[in-house]
Parts: sequence; C-alpha cells; structure tokens
Amino acid sequence: MTTDSSSTRRTTGDGSISTFKGQERALRADRLGTGGLLLSVLAATAPLMVVAGVMPTTFAVMGIVGQPLLFVVLGVVLVLFGVGYAEMSRHVHNAGAFYAYISRGLGATAGASAALVALVAYNALQVGIYGIFGFEVSGLFSTYADLQIAWWIPALLAALVVGALGWLKIDVNARVLGVLLVIEVALVVIFDIAAVADPAKEGLSLHAFNPDTLSGAGVGTALCFCIAAFLGFEQAPVYAEETSRPHILVPRVMFLAVGGVAVFFALSSWALTVAAGPSAIVGESQKQSAGLLFSLTESRLGGTFTDVLHVLFVTGMFAALLSFHNVVARYAFAMGREGLLPAAFGRTTGASGAPGTGSLLQTAVSVVIVVAFAVADDKPAGDPTEPVLHLFTWFGNIGALGVIVLMAAASFSVVVFFARRGAVGAQAWRLLTSVVAGVALLVIAGYTVKDFDVLVGAGPDSSLSWILPGSIALALIVGLLQGVVLRARRPEAHARIGLGNEAFQLEKAAERTP
Repeated sequence: MTTDSSSTRRTTGDGSISTFKGQERALRADRLGTGGLLLSVLAATAPLMVVAGVMPTTFAVMGIVGQPLLFVVLGVVLVLFGVGYAEMSRHVHNAGAFYAYISRGLGATAGASAALVALVAYNALQVGIYGIFGFEVSGLFSTYADLQIAWWIPALLAALVVGALGWLKIDVNARVLGVLLVIEVALVVIFDIAAVADPAKEGLSLHAFNPDTLSGAGVGTALCFCIAAFLGFEQAPVYAEETSRPHILVPRVMFLAVGGVAVFFALSSWALTVAAGPSAIVGESQKQSAGLLFSLTESRLGGTFTDVLHVLFVTGMFAALLSFHNVVARYAFAMGREGLLPAAFGRTTGASGAPGTGSLLQTAVSVVIVVAFAVADDKPAGDPTEPVLHLFTWFGNIGALGVIVLMAAASFSVVVFFARRGAVGAQAWRLLTSVVAGVALLVIAGYTVKDFDVLVGAGPDSSLSWILPGSIALALIVGLLQGVVLRARRPEAHARIGLGNEAFQLEKAAERTP
C-alpha cells in the first residue's frame, strides 16, 4: 500500500482509491442534541397523517373498534424491541443503523442484504407519501383558489424542495421539522380535548380498550396498519454519528419517541371513538374515510380550525417526506462508504457535511416514480382513485413490510452480538426482550404478507398480492448475493460492512503506525 501525505487519497492493494481524511468519509459530528434528534425522528411518524388517514382506514377496513388497545400492545412490543436495539446503539455508531447492527450480529453478508432491504423500504415509504401529498395539495387549490391542478405537479415540486433541503445541514432540517411537528401535535391534542368535552351519545366510553374488541380475523392485519404509524422511532441510530454523545442520546430519544407515540396514538384513536361513538366509528370510517377527522372537528371546533387542520395535514406529510429523505440519504452514504454502492455515495457534501449524493439518488428515484404514475394517470384532476392512492398504498405497505422484517432481524442480531462477546449473563434480560420482540415482529410480518391483498385493496387472486411484497424478498435475495460476491472478490471490503467510519479510522491509525 502506498500513501500520499499531500493529498486525501490512499492507494490500496488492488489499485483502487479510497478517501478517508477530512469529512468526506464521516458525517459531521456534534450537530444534533436531544431536541433536534427527537424532532427529526418524530417527524417521520406524521401524527396528523396517521390520525386523519391511517386510523379511519383501519377502522373501516378491519372493522375493529379496539384500535386504541392495538396501539398500546404495539407500544409494548416496540419498547421490548427498543431495549436491545438501544443497547446495541451504545456499541455501534453507524448511519446504516439496521444493516450495521445486523452485520455485527448475523454477519456481513446478512448485513449486505439488510442494507438493500432498508434502502428499498425507506425509499418506498417516502415515495408513497408523494401520491397522497400531491392529491391533498391539489384539493387545497381546488377548495380555496378554485384552481384545478394535477396531483403530480405539487408532488414533483415537493420532491425538488425536499431534495434541496437534503443538501442543507441536518440542524436546519431539524428546525423545519420541529416547527411543523409541534403545531401538528398541538392541533390533534386540541381535537382530543374537544372530543372528550363533547362526546357522542354513548359518552366517555372506554369500550375501545376492551380486549373483546380484538376478536376476529382482522386483528393481525390491523396490527400491520397500526405498526406503520410507529415507523420513525427506529431511525434514531441513523443519526448517531451526528450527535456528541450517541451512547446516551440515541437510547433516550428512542424510548421517548416510542413511548410518546404509543400514548399519543392510543389516546387520539380513542378520542375518535368517543367523538363518533364506539358503535358508530366503523360505519362512519367506512363512509367518510380520511374525511372523518375533519368532519368531527368542524362540528366541534368550527370551519376555521378545520381549514387550518387541512393545511397542517399537508405540512405534516411534508415533514415526513423530509425525514424519510434524510434517512435514505444516510443509508446510501453508509452503503457507499462500505462498498455496497459506488464510492461516490460514501462522500459528504463539502459545504454542509450532508450526504449529498445519497440525497440526489433519493430525489431521482422519487421523481422517476412520480412521473411514471403521472403518465399512467388517466383520471381528471381531483379524482384520487387511480393511481394516486395506489402510489400511497402500494409503496407505503412495501416500506412497512421491509421495516418490520428489518426490526425482526435486528432483534435476533442483538442476541447473537452479545452472545459472541460472552455477555449473555450481563445482558440476559435485554436478550430475552429482544427474542420476544423478534418473534412478535415475525408474526406481524407473516400476517402482513398473508393479507397483503387487503392492505393494498387488491382482490385475493390479484398478482399484486405477491408482486408487491415480493419486492422486499427480491431485495433481500439480491443483497445476499451481493454479499457473497463481495466476500469472494473483495474480502477486505466485505469485512468492512457494518463497521462504518470505524473501519476508516482503524486504517488511518494503521498507516500512522511505523
């Protein structure tokens, strides 16, 4: 190996060039505190989108009144998951989070597979939101400006704005996300209070928390809908390299996020049942769909409040788009740094220290898919039936399935990681919670695949019921093959998978050793 002390390059044994000095191979540290990290993570949950969209859909499609209890159950499962996941974050600081953890526990080849699954899943989650975002913005223009705009125009504009913000410092993005999130949550809390103060004829019924409401075949699929509402809390370790004390801040933010989300969504879904009445909530959800929340607020809080809520519904989705964009860009950065994507993805933007190439990749993917659906759209402006809702439901559920699979794999990787270190005794209770969480997540993943036709609104004989979840399986298999090939052809690169910036720091230290 030869070195050039006057440059930032080094020549490896195979003749390739690797850059590690300066900030190119590392995200800028000490840029996020507890508040900024928490807001960045919580923004991905898009609370108003969940309350106005996911909750009525779950009531309508599954016919289960006990949705508030499901949020409590899932909160417990995800806290159990978070125990081992948080402990792992104290030992592994890598923007690749899921795949880094899986690499450390289940091996580099499994990590390569997890990396591609994560890239596909988080891309899908963000792209899916563009469809419903475009439709809602189009509706706002139609309602308040009497102007008909095709859904794909605001969707494409949003993709470009999000892409531009992706080049900025993460602390700037955190401020943008934080303002939108705080206002959004405040308005939902106001609705919750109004619902409790003015309940339907059945009064302040706690029937929605009765375990008897969870009987029936729809419970497993309802869990799939509800777990998607939590997605975002698991992103905290993605930002570990950009915090000053990741071993403290990341676990703290994770538990604050999952606990806060569970309580918030359980109470908000209960408020919906109180406002509509437990006996009427399913029927009203089937009748009004995403309009249920706005109908309930207008009758209690007036038209002005409801208009503001409509606007915040859109800004909340934008916050989620920005949050998922940041995560995808960092996964691409981590993969580029470790040879799973071209090396250009593993370098940061000089001015801001952000993963610029990964940001461009995510923007390009979003634009291409939105354009493809726009070309396929033969419906008039204002009609969301095809393909806007398909863009939202298809890609949203693909992403949710991918993240569920990753969480299950991460749970088991925690067990293997500490077992290999001989820490089973010291970490026994954390390993037990990881096993319980992993099994529960596998069950939820099984129900997700089994009922995917219901989740995406396709018929039981539709090929979509296996093509769409098959995209996650394909990513998993292709990632495994990539890992196997990398191990055979570039064993040094294979050995770096999951090590992140640690690998380059070790190389740098080795070069300094006489």
